[in-house]
Amino acid sequence: QVQLVESGGGLVQAGDSLRLSCAASGRTISSYAMGWFRQAPGKEREFVAAISWNGVYTPYADSVKGRFTILRDNAKNMVYLQMNSLKPEDTAIYYCAVDRDHELGRPEAYEYDYWGQGTQVTVSS
Repeated sequence: QVQLVESGGGLVQAGDSLRLSCAASGRTISSYAMGWFRQAPGKEREFVAAISWNGVYTPYADSVKGRFTILRDNAKNMVYLQMNSLKPEDTAIYYCAVDRDHELGRPEAYEYDYWGQGTQVTVSS
């Protein structure tokens, strides 16, 4: 079993940057795809970005493409989400997740097996 803990969220202004971290424990995630999702109040959870086990394949949601970057450090069992040029519509709880069955990151939430508790990101205008 894999435990995930997200951190790095906070309250920022539009245009600012944040770097979210996801620390994995319990077992190594080096062979698993990882993903970031978010859920805003009253909305369904949506895909943000994913990363393949080796960091080569990194799909993004259209809404964050060019502003967000997903990274991983397998030696540290960590995944990151660098968020630049933040917008008020980026306000949400951000979750990281593990996909044990696919080497490439996928955008479907149901493909992911383990989830963290989330970290709140609030962007003011």
